[in-house]
Amino acid sequence: MSDVLTISQVNELNYEDFIGRFGNVIEHCSICAAVVWRFRPFHDVHHLHQEICSFVDLLPDTGKEGVLRLLPDLTGRLAELDRLTQESAAEQKAAGLDTMTPEEKQLLKDTNAKYRDKFGFPFVICARQNKKEAILKGIVERLEHSATEELNIGIEEVKKICMLRLLSIVPDDK
Repeated sequence: MSDVLTISQVNELNYEDFIGRFGNVIEHCSICAAVVWRFRPFHDVHHLHQEICSFVDLLPDTGKEGVLRLLPDLTGRLAELDRLTQESAAEQKAAGLDTMTPEEKQLLKDTNAKYRDKFGFPFVICARQNKKEAILKGIVERLEHSATEELNIGIEEVKKICMLRLLSIVPDDK
């Protein structure tokens, strides 16, 4: 099986292969792929994304918080131990987080800890759509938000990450 699939190939995947390919489009949350498999056939990658987003949107707030807790801290302990998923490692590198100065890393580490303490889940931002400067600025600004605001923003960022990950598997044919 090639790395890239057409939507027709996606629609032909059995349950196990579907989860194998799409189980990490939302970090460590293969339940999303397990649920949406039943909605085949998908018209295109956007339809697949819509079904995943609909499932996430229907979760209670505690479920959405759980989804956010599955994501790693940016440049956190997992990154230091080289234990990020392949997708997360590539996304953090694309944002330039691997080029942070020791001072920037410490600022992000400290701010991540404050964020996690305040909200109970990690700061989530679509790293591939941002650079390190925007991420550092964003986490400081978002610390001022309410828990409800951050839950909603975090889930919207997860959806952006999901779409980019889907497009790396099923390119848009439009």
